[in-house]
Amino acid sequence: MKSATNRLGVDIGGTFTDVVLEIGGVPYSTKVLTTYAAPENAIIDGMHQVCAKAGIAPGDIGQIIHGTTLATNALIERRGAKTALITTEGFRDVIEMRTESRFEQYDLNLTLPEPLLPRQMRFTVSERVNARGEVMIPLDRAAVEAVADQIAEANVESVAVGLIHSYLNPDHERLIRDVLAERLPDVAVSISSEVSPQMREYERFNTVVANAFIKPLMASYLGRLENRLRDEGVDCRIFLMHSGGGIISIQNAAEFPVRLVESGPAGGAVFAAHIAARYGLDKVLSFDMGGTTAKICLIKHQTPKTSRVFEVARTYRFKKGSGMPISIPVIDMVEIGAGGGSLAHVDTMRQIRVGPESAGSEPGPACYGRGGERPAVTDADLVLGKLDPDNFAGGTIRLDTANSHDALNAHIGSKLDMEAVEAAFGVAEMVDENMANAARVHAVENGEDLSEYTMIAFGGAAPLHAGRLCEKLGVNRLIVPPGAGVGSAIGFLRAPFSFEANRSVYMRLSDFDESLIRDLLTELRDEATGFVRTCDEVSPILAEFKVYMRYAGQGWEIPIGLTEAQAMNPDAATFLARFEEEYAKLFGRTVSGMDIEITVWSVNATTPPEKVAPVEATESRAVAEASGTRQLFDAGLGAFASAQVVERSNLKSGHTVQGPAALTEDETTIIIPDSRAAIQRPDGCIDIVLKGA
Repeated sequence: MKSATNRLGVDIGGTFTDVVLEIGGVPYSTKVLTTYAAPENAIIDGMHQVCAKAGIAPGDIGQIIHGTTLATNALIERRGAKTALITTEGFRDVIEMRTESRFEQYDLNLTLPEPLLPRQMRFTVSERVNARGEVMIPLDRAAVEAVADQIAEANVESVAVGLIHSYLNPDHERLIRDVLAERLPDVAVSISSEVSPQMREYERFNTVVANAFIKPLMASYLGRLENRLRDEGVDCRIFLMHSGGGIISIQNAAEFPVRLVESGPAGGAVFAAHIAARYGLDKVLSFDMGGTTAKICLIKHQTPKTSRVFEVARTYRFKKGSGMPISIPVIDMVEIGAGGGSLAHVDTMRQIRVGPESAGSEPGPACYGRGGERPAVTDADLVLGKLDPDNFAGGTIRLDTANSHDALNAHIGSKLDMEAVEAAFGVAEMVDENMANAARVHAVENGEDLSEYTMIAFGGAAPLHAGRLCEKLGVNRLIVPPGAGVGSAIGFLRAPFSFEANRSVYMRLSDFDESLIRDLLTELRDEATGFVRTCDEVSPILAEFKVYMRYAGQGWEIPIGLTEAQAMNPDAATFLARFEEEYAKLFGRTVSGMDIEITVWSVNATTPPEKVAPVEATESRAVAEASGTRQLFDAGLGAFASAQVVERSNLKSGHTVQGPAALTEDETTIIIPDSRAAIQRPDGCIDIVLKGA
């Protein structure tokens, strides 16, 4: 029987599609290979598997929450619609000129990423709005019609509209949209004043172009998904996870697909924050490693760190500025090409390199036996004894160890005079060091000491590598929650309905206007609340207020949180005090004698977070019974060691396991290094700490 408590979470990744069905708080999960040509096929397959496990029919599902990497992959691979840009005369080349900053100062052969649209697909109109939102040059409708006719001849599928200062006065962009709707009714249109109403034209133009580029693709996919589910007897509402860590309706997702770019990783961060709340942890390092990428996020006070700009498809690893900036609310995380399917090779300096290229699910790592010939991280893990070839993905995929040996020998060992095991060790250490380095850089940029943090690991590959990562980073505690292999999909089921509305309106504290501020924040609150009400008509809605401030003349601003009372009764002295408090936390001091600017105003409307019950302390009860042993390569020891193999499903609260050991389950395997010991907590989490701690 259909019930609102029967909820399905689905995460499409680069290699696996994770599906979790939750019935009355009891989860049923599976992993299936992602089907690139028609991603909805993997969802249907996974849905039938979990429904069979739970003993219900697909028609009994009451709600579906979905996250996907399809939008991200389309931008990275440039597989979007044929798109045109209409912009203000004189600003045709903004998305190609970028900000003129050099992200690699000393590279004489620096190559800037190509813009999404070539120059011939960028059109201009004569109009101008100034920085106060005043019209300096009116827009002529006939000129817009002439441009529309040019675009019609180019047979485009989607149009992006980005005009100078339209975030203050969107009238010209709306006029262009109206004309395009009349002259090109079958063409999708995105306007920057709705997609990203923020200052900085390069980021804003790039964001609206990205939205237009993927809009037809995502609309087609979401439409096919709805139809396939209906054909399977599923008649319930479908929601999408967005990059900011909340849930939006499928209609809003189709209109603003750029908000889905980080939807999968955002679900993982929500999952980790939920675990942190149960354990009362204020400093958590979220580590999500799947088949294609690894994601690292700092979570403080059970809340993931957020940002309003991030980059997709960086051409230089770890280099800010080398990617495609997307200006939307997003959970701030580092994402690198280091997953189970990441391919290894030897470069011209005879060094082992891993990623960002991935084998994905087609053909997959060499050990999948699906035609892959190059070694991936999964091949190295198999050779090192981290994986059981007969029980990978719950036994649904049989791994071929011989294929892994051959691939490692051919592409790594033969070039460096190594045996396959030594080559596998090199690949594993390189990918672990890549992730550790990304975590160190992210922590330094945020002024954090990772030795004070607890790591929470999830994703199909993370529990295989998290123990070694903790050794490298000096992190003393690691928690692997139940369902870790499908953590992002579980995170979707924990996320609130939410939407963040923001807008750039420049104001100095010396020109503080209480009435304007109150009206602006009220308007943003109503806008954000309206989006949430399309998903949930009855729940109470909380409003979170934020402004972005800086000293006059600085190049970037910092976020300042406000209470509802501070936002609705604005006072210059309060804004100053809050800014100086946060500025001093970040930089150690404030600057006297300088005026302060506000550049962006933001309101996030959200349903209340799910209440969590704290986990009780656990006493050690007994040593867990091993089902066997196997040879496991321990990187800390630099040699193979006899490791216990323990079925996670057999563990009870208080059971302990001493490393080296492998805790096995259907979706992943937890590797406990020789330096660590583990205990099962009452909620099923595996708590791994230094021996003797």
